[in-house]
Amino acid sequence: MSCSMFSLEGKTALITGGTQGLGLEFARALGRAGAEVVVTSRDLHKAEEAAAALTKETGKRAAGIALNVLEYAQIERAVSEVIEKFGHIDILINNAGVNVRKPILEYDEASWELVQGTNLKAPFLCAKAVVPHMIKRKFGRIINIASMLGTVALAERSAYCSSKGGLIQLTKVMALEWAEHNITANAVCPGPFATELNQIVMNNPEANQFFMNHLAIKRWGKPDELSGLLVYLASDASSFMTGSSIVIDGGWTAE
Repeated sequence: MSCSMFSLEGKTALITGGTQGLGLEFARALGRAGAEVVVTSRDLHKAEEAAAALTKETGKRAAGIALNVLEYAQIERAVSEVIEKFGHIDILINNAGVNVRKPILEYDEASWELVQGTNLKAPFLCAKAVVPHMIKRKFGRIINIASMLGTVALAERSAYCSSKGGLIQLTKVMALEWAEHNITANAVCPGPFATELNQIVMNNPEANQFFMNHLAIKRWGKPDELSGLLVYLASDASSFMTGSSIVIDGGWTAE
């Protein structure tokens, strides 16, 4: 296999929630592999700031767009803007996510809807807006950022676990429906990674020790340890892979 199969030159990637944490690392990885990258955030300044940093670091064109992934009209406008500026969208990474930690009996409806909407509904809406353009070009890579908690559970994560489990299943349906158009869909299921989203756990000695007790590799993952997989899934090297869910979790689910 030639290394050129991992090149993303000439490709454009749209990454939701791509201004911090894992999303920003994904944007860096794809840019370094040759892709032009568009990142989104509810905060336009934050998105534009991240895009400028990406261009400076990778030398590739990047853009930042303001987007609430819970609003389909906004998603359609964002997709049209990307098409107008870059000509096409080859890679969609549904990365935007949120977690609210509460026992089930204390879980309020608004928190449930926020988590389910951001983690499960938004990837459905984004794919619905982007895929027609991919079908026209007979090429597409959809990468849904799920979680190891879509396959195993933790207490006080009812909405998160169920939303990520649903995203894994949604990924399989996407794979089946769009394979004939040369569009693949795969899910990445990270375990404990040292991101802003997990600071509340990392800073709690008791909770952090619980995580350490379940990790074969006795540390939190570093965001750049997902980069190689993202480039692979976005590239021609993964052309026969679709409908898969790949867990990278330091050995947690190997127990």
